Amino acid sequence: MTAQIPSSELPGFIKALSHELRWRIVNALTLSDYRVLELVEVIGQPINLVSYHLRLLREQELIVPRRSDADGRDVYYSLNLPALQNLYHATGIALHLLPDSDVMPVTNGSILRVLFLCTGNSARSQMAEGFLRAWGGSRVKVTSAGSEPAGVHPLAVRVMAEQGIDISGQESRHVDDLARDDFDYVITVCDRMREVCPNFPGIVAHWSIPDPVNAENANQEAVFRLFRQPPIISL
Repeated sequence: MTAQIPSSELPGFIKALSHELRWRIVNALTLSDYRVLELVEVIGQPINLVSYHLRLLREQELIVPRRSDADGRDVYYSLNLPALQNLYHATGIALHLLPDSDVMPVTNGSILRVLFLCTGNSARSQMAEGFLRAWGGSRVKVTSAGSEPAGVHPLAVRVMAEQGIDISGQESRHVDDLARDDFDYVITVCDRMREVCPNFPGIVAHWSIPDPVNAENANQEAVFRLFRQPPIISL
């Protein structure tokens, strides 16, 4: 039997990422979701050039656009991490068939302090808090809050329980109660919250996640599962 030699053609997503400017855009989106004009400022390149490379990244489905809940004229760009992970995983298998292994996050021994924020502090920020607390253990101190806290939503509790994570004991807090606390990361997961977020020291980032509480869908539980987002923070 003749051995099957993998194709020598460079995969499209690697071609896309190998360009310096597109790689800078992807790196910027690992920290926060941005609008085009914000990326122009972060990258330091003209809007026509940034828009061109955003289009190429969209064609490879490496980034995802979504209209803002706060202002429908704005579009946030997010990194499509699941697609990237699947593409890299498939490429790795094609190059060398190795068994899967769990990669544990690396920590320098210090405790990472993280705050997740959304308007109601009932779903998105509560689920992100639950994920990071479960994964980080003693390496993290994580909490969440909102500008109009409404209590932990029962569907958030239910869909997180499906992941083996119990958030029923988490509290819904007002962001003002944490104004004097210090955090390494402050992450808004709500477009409206981003617009009114107080000034915090540390790294402030934004993940543009639609609100499952307000979803116009007969199966709201499925919407909660769809927007159940694990945090992308290196410990």
